[in-house]
Amino acid sequence: MRKRNFFAGPSVLPVEVLEQIRDNIVDYEGQGLSMIEASHRGGMFEEMYDQCLDLFRKLLGIPEDYDVYFLGGGATLQFTMIPMNFLLEGRCADYVMTGSWSNKATKDAQKLGRVNVVWDGKESNYSTLPDPASIHPCEDSSYLYLCANETIGGIEWKSFPDTGEVPLICDMSSDILSRPVDVSRFAMIYGGVQKNMGPAGATFIIMRRDMLERRNGNLTAYMDYALHSKDKGLYNTPPVFSIWAVKLVLEWIERNGGVEGMDRRADEKSGMIYSVIDSSDFFRSPVDKAVRSRMNIVFRLPSEELEAKFVSEAKAEGMLGLKGHRSVGGLRASLYNALPVDDVMALADFMKEFERKNG
Repeated sequence: MRKRNFFAGPSVLPVEVLEQIRDNIVDYEGQGLSMIEASHRGGMFEEMYDQCLDLFRKLLGIPEDYDVYFLGGGATLQFTMIPMNFLLEGRCADYVMTGSWSNKATKDAQKLGRVNVVWDGKESNYSTLPDPASIHPCEDSSYLYLCANETIGGIEWKSFPDTGEVPLICDMSSDILSRPVDVSRFAMIYGGVQKNMGPAGATFIIMRRDMLERRNGNLTAYMDYALHSKDKGLYNTPPVFSIWAVKLVLEWIERNGGVEGMDRRADEKSGMIYSVIDSSDFFRSPVDKAVRSRMNIVFRLPSEELEAKFVSEAKAEGMLGLKGHRSVGGLRASLYNALPVDDVMALADFMKEFERKNG
């Protein structure tokens, strides 16, 4: 029996996709070799890769004047690549500090140039977000950076700032494809695939091509987005296995209603857990209700001892990954696209029963 997987990442994958990988891992669609041993300069990989990119464009409605490709290095590498390319000498970059991941991106950028912190949620312990209308870039801003969904703090932007002519760059690692997004409002969207798109190893890049004209042109090869744009991310050997699995996940999303279908699933699943929390004096959400994440639900119990007991008893029931991040403690349930609705129902029932016995 499969466990119920609430880990924040690497995260749950659709069983259908895992079965497709199993059935094709040795002999990919009868072609006599595995996809993961095929040359990335050969037709078998390139055909699959192009199909993956085309489907990603279709699902998210990515305009034609945007590049789409995958890189290695994880999303964390982008914390450095973005300012290296776009934080130009004599100018600043605006950063919105809303939690662990945007804060790490800010600290890396500060080592490379002048950073203006537009807003810092430290005073609220990163439990809320600013009004998007209150976010204004500085006069000489190269770009404004934010993280769409903070997995550790459990907060998510419901709408985004209007930055005018200043490019808006967004880390969407943990909520990509969970809701419709107007890509044209962003100069760049990126993220690790290991939350909603596939296994760890690849990072997706969506970038408006005119951004390449704004970049620092004096960079080493791999750090230069123009080089990757030219080669569709294939300057060096790509993370083939991860990209192949991403293609299968994208096909699964398409079969299950596309991004709109994932949006409805996210509402349904998160609603189950938030309903238990909001109807209880035993469970508590530390997050501003207006910006609570649908992907990563963080909650607390009356004591750390009860939280440890909750994690232990949930594990005994086959529910994994419910311990909060080590930096904040508490509890966390990650409800990514591929997590079955039945698993979330089981968690909601477990929470009610745990409260009955321990409340």
